[in-house]
Amino acid sequence: MQKKFNIKKGDTVLVLSGEYKGQKGKVLEMKTKIDSALVEGINIVSKNTKPNAKNPQGGIVKKEAPIHVSNLMLVDPATGNPTRVGKKRNEAGKLVRYSKKTGEVIK
Repeated sequence: MQKKFNIKKGDTVLVLSGEYKGQKGKVLEMKTKIDSALVEGINIVSKNTKPNAKNPQGGIVKKEAPIHVSNLMLVDPATGNPTRVGKKRNEAGKLVRYSKKTGEVIK
């Protein structure tokens, strides 16, 4: 069974703790097996690479490393402020996410 998170790919999140505390970024990918997410511009690491077709020179490449979802908080698209997330059923009976601060549905 797949784990369920309040954060999805494409959401804007705020980092709550660590070196990048207070910074916002867009979620590029969710890593559900390790409860982590790749966030654009957050947790950048240097990685040594061998020469390959994509990078014929090889060398050091900077890329994002996963950050645990407990250190992330969803930013409400309507207000731009961080918010907790709830789930409820809409009129059509479909389960949707909503902002606990404003009560608005999050797409």
